Amino acid sequence: MSEPLVIIGNGMAAARLVDELAKCALGRYAIAVIGDEPRLAYNRVLLSSVLAGEATSEEIELRSASWWRDRGVTLKYGSMAAAIDMEAREVEVANGKRVPFSKLVIATGSSALRLPVPGADLAGVHTFRDSRDVDLLLELAANKKRVVVVGGGLLGLEAAYGLAKAGSSVTLIHLMDRLMERQLDAAAAALLKTLVERKGVTVLLNANTANIYGEHSVEGVELKGGRKLDADAVIFAAGIRPNISLAREAGVAVNRGIVVDDQMATGTENIFALGECAEHRGTCYGLVEPAYEQAKVLATHLAGRASAYTGSVLATNLKVSGVSVFSAGDFMAAEGSETLLLNDIRRGIYKKLVIAAGCLTGAVLVGDTQDALWYLELIRSGAPVDGIRADIMFGRSLAEAA
Repeated sequence: MSEPLVIIGNGMAAARLVDELAKCALGRYAIAVIGDEPRLAYNRVLLSSVLAGEATSEEIELRSASWWRDRGVTLKYGSMAAAIDMEAREVEVANGKRVPFSKLVIATGSSALRLPVPGADLAGVHTFRDSRDVDLLLELAANKKRVVVVGGGLLGLEAAYGLAKAGSSVTLIHLMDRLMERQLDAAAAALLKTLVERKGVTVLLNANTANIYGEHSVEGVELKGGRKLDADAVIFAAGIRPNISLAREAGVAVNRGIVVDDQMATGTENIFALGECAEHRGTCYGLVEPAYEQAKVLATHLAGRASAYTGSVLATNLKVSGVSVFSAGDFMAAEGSETLLLNDIRRGIYKKLVIAAGCLTGAVLVGDTQDALWYLELIRSGAPVDGIRADIMFGRSLAEAA
């Protein structure tokens, strides 16, 4: 008889875990997936494409309903998990039903932060995080609303681009001196700002939100220093917070995230966590690739085979506001590193490669990312690059031919 395995969360991490389990432990578990959002799992990275009208909600679904059914998975989406009853070994769903488990995986992801500024609770203040947020933003764009987006990271840029393309007048404000400061160096961020502005988004850097004003709904945003920006709506996209309340209330150890070991196991027997809600060796990863790596390790462990997750080389490989962007490894270049640069502002291309001890240790690409995965492979493998140093900047085909 199959062992009951329940996954709380129906996002990208959960979908990848089911995929990996189907490869290595098919039939071993009776899997039930409980998801809060009222739809099948989808590619969250492509939400801005839906907002911009470049894709439909159905086109960004990760798997069809038949795919889940063929793998014997019981899907309970549109069902919020309300509590974990450790004694009874059951998950209580908001509708009052209870789902029994032998093993439990918590993959509840993260939620968007709202800045604690005056006016943050006014009508017209939203976040950008899931498909329900996209529906609200599409309505704003359809009505040609003036929108201020707070946050110059990936989420903020995606929201700003999608809204601008959908018809809104958009101003993006960012506290820091450059966009995507965690993924890009100053030169790459400056080029990205130029390219984003070419797409109709006004970008203000070093802009600190003082308050959101309006009598009953949003009328504008005031920055520290007194500058005011007229707005009909404000979108917070200034960071995420791991969803750990279910685990904490059930007595599972938490810090910033749900604390897990190298097998993605919590300190509570047969309770696991992965993805954005998990904290491994003091780190919460807010990116998709680490969640996929964690899913493979956990599936292998659940199949009864040895596996260990030792952390991820941070890499970003995305289309940000319609611009291809990639960064990985030590892209800021630690002391003793050598930097190779190519910066073609007119063509919108920037490449920076960092070499240390004869190996590629970091990379930043903007505009042309066709060799991104090759660079990432070189960074992760630690393979020597001295023999291709003269050609490595110009891509895999030329370097390997040489």
